[in-house]
Amino acid sequence: MNVATFLDDGRGPVISVRASNSVAEVVQLLAERRIGCVPVVDEDNAVVGIFSERDVIYGLSKRGASMLDLKVSEVMTSPAETIAKDTPILAALSLMTRRRIRHLPVVESDRMVGFISIGDLVKSRIDHIEAEADAMREYIRGA
Repeated sequence: MNVATFLDDGRGPVISVRASNSVAEVVQLLAERRIGCVPVVDEDNAVVGIFSERDVIYGLSKRGASMLDLKVSEVMTSPAETIAKDTPILAALSLMTRRRIRHLPVVESDRMVGFISIGDLVKSRIDHIEAEADAMREYIRGA
């Protein structure tokens, strides 16, 4: 199974921002939507970075409250790690673990087509393991 599974799951469009947005605007968006991260995209929907709660914390520690007046481009994490639609779930989980990140933009032809979280992948993996265990129990009962 690969990450394309998550692209048509009915969650709606991915919330993204532009590099020219102010940090204060995006912090407000994160708070309103109760999310921890957004992809930063250009006018062609190509991923140019990631802006997360961690970027806010690091920015505040370096610059103080004045960092809220900066553009997202000045504090975002860039370049962003991205994956393709056909990336296996375990490979995506491995990348997230190695890089200590919690979100990955999914790209096709240099354009973002989705955004997945480590929670999405872990839930999928648990569901798969539980289904295998159920199948094994049914097999044993039938033997």
